[in-house]
Amino acid sequence: GGDLFEIRPQTTYTAADLDWNNAKSRSSVEMNDPKSRPAMAETPRLAGYDTVFVGFPIWWYQAPRIIQTFLESADFSGKTVVLFATSGGSGMGETLKKLAPSCPNAKLIEGKVFRRSTGREQLAAWAEGLDL
Repeated sequence: GGDLFEIRPQTTYTAADLDWNNAKSRSSVEMNDPKSRPAMAETPRLAGYDTVFVGFPIWWYQAPRIIQTFLESADFSGKTVVLFATSGGSGMGETLKKLAPSCPNAKLIEGKVFRRSTGREQLAAWAEGLDL
C-alpha cells in the first residue's frame, strides 16, 4: 500500500559493469572506494513520509554505494528508515554501520535479508510485524 521510488543510477549498469569478478568493472571500482557516490537518475521527495523502507541487493557484504547517494540526497531527520536486502547467500554484514553516517538524524533499523524464494505473504508478514 505504500508509494514506490526506484533508486536508479543516472547511468544504467550494464552486465559488464556488474561483473564482480572483474576488479575494473564499475561495481568493483565503486565498492572499493568508500567515498564513491554514483549519481541517481532522480532525487526522492520525502515530505510527508515518516517511515521509509530502503531495499537493495547486497554487494560485497554491504549496500551498493548508490544507497548512500540516496540517503545523502534527502533529509531523513526524524524519519524511521528500515533497511532490507536481497542476497543469494550472505547476510547484512556491516550494512547498518556503514549506512548510519549517511542519515545521521534518522532512526535506522536493520531489517532482513530476503532470498529469491520469499513470497509476497512473507514480505507482508515481516513488514507488518515490525515495531516502528
